[in-house]
Amino acid sequence: MSPLVITLLIVFGIVILIVIGYVNHMVENNKLEKARLKADLSDRVRRCADLSETLPGQMVSPGLKLLLTRLQLQLVERLLQLDKHDNTLKARLEQLRTQAGQGEAIAVNNPPQRILTEARAKEIRFQLESLHGQITRATQEGQLPATEAKHWIREVRDMLVQLHAEFFTNLGLQALQESQPRQARLAFERGVQYLQKQSDPDRYRERLQQMKAQLARANALVLEHAQPSADEPSELTEGLKSLDDEDTWKKKNIYD
Repeated sequence: MSPLVITLLIVFGIVILIVIGYVNHMVENNKLEKARLKADLSDRVRRCADLSETLPGQMVSPGLKLLLTRLQLQLVERLLQLDKHDNTLKARLEQLRTQAGQGEAIAVNNPPQRILTEARAKEIRFQLESLHGQITRATQEGQLPATEAKHWIREVRDMLVQLHAEFFTNLGLQALQESQPRQARLAFERGVQYLQKQSDPDRYRERLQQMKAQLARANALVLEHAQPSADEPSELTEGLKSLDDEDTWKKKNIYD
């Protein structure tokens, strides 16, 4: 065998090894990307399902329930493309298709929740942030039309306002029941201030008038007390202030 042939065989062998290494590298990268995508899609399905089941009933309309069902349906369909033999996913897909097929007649079984604690109010606010994120992500990926996304972004903002208004109102009413008019006045004052600073005050005019009437009632009760309490409700004050913070995210609209 001539030296030239030997050289060519060596070069050919090296090329084969390089090709094999490159193919193995691509296969591993594809496996990692598939696993990453599967984990991401599964997490989004879980988040949408959690929102659908745990949001307070007073905030969940049939339209919102249907939206979250549709988002789950689209995500599960994408998951099945990655693993076409997953029977659990197939069963979930059929269940979601049945629910989505009901349209606005879809069942809403979320019980209403009375929001009385700062911890619960913050938890719901985080849920609304998550909902905002799911809508934005679905729109960016073409799963949700931009016009429909704008509608739901406005709805999420309204739900956030509703959350604050209910929290301040419930705290105020609870304080009145416990014969603490000064604490009630503080809660209603915070509620009035929050509603007045909204960019579209006319939208919340009726709720604002109700809050002002409650504030006037609390003020009248405070005046009836000969000796006001010496201690300001510092814990309540901090709770109300902290809930007001960190809500600037709702003002962002990538579609403006």
